[in-house]
Amino acid sequence: MPGPNEPNEPKNGERVRSGSPYEERYGFCRAIRRGRRVEVAGTAPIPRAGEALAADAYRQMLRCGEIAAEAMARLGARPEDVVRTRMYITDAAYADEVGRAHRELFGAGPPVTTMIVTQLLDPNWKVELEVEAEIASEEEGS
Repeated sequence: MPGPNEPNEPKNGERVRSGSPYEERYGFCRAIRRGRRVEVAGTAPIPRAGEALAADAYRQMLRCGEIAAEAMARLGARPEDVVRTRMYITDAAYADEVGRAHRELFGAGPPVTTMIVTQLLDPNWKVELEVEAEIASEEEGS
């Protein structure tokens, strides 16, 4: 049993919200844990309160990764547990910047990934990120 200052172990089916205005509006959560699997919804580069949206695709991707990593951590997952990512970019010209940020976020144990050129909800967003993680079992080591 956790002590008074230790967080409770994430429960199966536990959901995390990140505070995105779209979560309530569209009825979704940022991430969910099912067993050892953690799924993170499409994550846009929504800036922290009082900050401006990053102007370049590289910094937007780093912000997406930061939001996703915070949600995963709340469910007991780490970047090295990530097995798949999907990067949605609005212009193929952003591929190298976004890819460089992706390598910095997940390069120690690179996941499988897909990069798709598409249109996003906010025309100022250059990238959105989806993440799937699987937490290692005790037998596999952590």
